Amino acid sequence: MSDDVHRRIEGVRKPDPTLGKRYVPHEPARVDRVPPAPAETAPEPPAKPPKRQRVVLADPKSKSTPTLRARVELEEQTSWGTALISDLVKHQFRTGVTLALLVLVLLGGLPLAFYLAPGFAALRVIGVPLAWLLLGVLPFPLLLLVGLAYNRLAERHERDFVDMIES
Repeated sequence: MSDDVHRRIEGVRKPDPTLGKRYVPHEPARVDRVPPAPAETAPEPPAKPPKRQRVVLADPKSKSTPTLRARVELEEQTSWGTALISDLVKHQFRTGVTLALLVLVLLGGLPLAFYLAPGFAALRVIGVPLAWLLLGVLPFPLLLLVGLAYNRLAERHERDFVDMIES
């Protein structure tokens, strides 16, 4: 980097501007003395000791200690906290698998029903085969309702979990 500077000014350094100048000596700083500390006197003993006061930090009958303990167990991921979380996950998983099997049986059973009952497959509604309506239109509201049901059940499991922790 310094080479670039010298090349820009054609290799010649400019002299230091303070070189050879005489500066006026300045006065040294003035320091004021700090006054000495007052002499310590022995404190007088109190005539009467102060009255004792009872300090209460929390109501002993409050329910906050189990809640706090449970939250600490969850935050520190102890074996008990891990068991609680895994129990919640199992409930959620079981609900999801149950609803998925319900959708699978309902939607998977339709082609089987059409195969086993050809008269059922030949039905027409407004000129459209019933099989097309059931396989093309039925899955969408069914999946919407199953999704809403899962969401509602999952929230219920979470509420139960929170209630168990806080009680």
